[in-house]
Amino acid sequence: MDASVRSRLSRSDRMEQTLGVAHGLFAERGYADVTMEEIAAEVGVTKPLLYNYFGNKERLYIACMEQAGDSLTRTVGAAIAGTDSPGDALGASVRAFFAFLDSDRAAWAVLFDETLPASGEVADKVAAYRGQILELVSGSLLAQMPDSLRDAHRVEIEALSAALLGAAEELARWWLRTQAISAGEAAELLISTVEPGIRARSAAAVSPTSKPGKGTQKE
Repeated sequence: MDASVRSRLSRSDRMEQTLGVAHGLFAERGYADVTMEEIAAEVGVTKPLLYNYFGNKERLYIACMEQAGDSLTRTVGAAIAGTDSPGDALGASVRAFFAFLDSDRAAWAVLFDETLPASGEVADKVAAYRGQILELVSGSLLAQMPDSLRDAHRVEIEALSAALLGAAEELARWWLRTQAISAGEAAELLISTVEPGIRARSAAAVSPTSKPGKGTQKE
């Protein structure tokens, strides 16, 4: 970009420009390999100005992550909202997750970068987004159970939702690495493996002969 054009940018426009550049670099190379010096040079500003805008590398990354995380949670939430059974909710959430990955791989790369620090502000933000997705899925599954059974099955549903998210993340990494099947096929593979179990446990939960966490065992 021409220097005269850069000089005319407002602070908010410059910050938006910086986020776009940083997001691209982080998605391409990972958090660990990108420096503030490189981002500043790419944007055409000084490193002190970059720190003035965002504070540090962690907060700049979090700003990039928020765009991706908010988009993912909206996508999954909207997909789940139209379902009326636990099995349908599971299928909708997995399909939305993989559709998001397929349509915006840069956003995925920023959210699930394996070079991110294991502790600190960035790690806390990643955990918060995972928590939001877990709440969306587990909350939807619980909402579709009879009121009288929700408390008894809450822990089980939360555990299954956590396992599902972990499986979806690992399958997505495999898909990105191999490209052996389409994103849609990857989603259907996971759904066809997990959904029958969810439907069976949901049916057992509402059966008068079942106990919480014991499937179809008779009392």
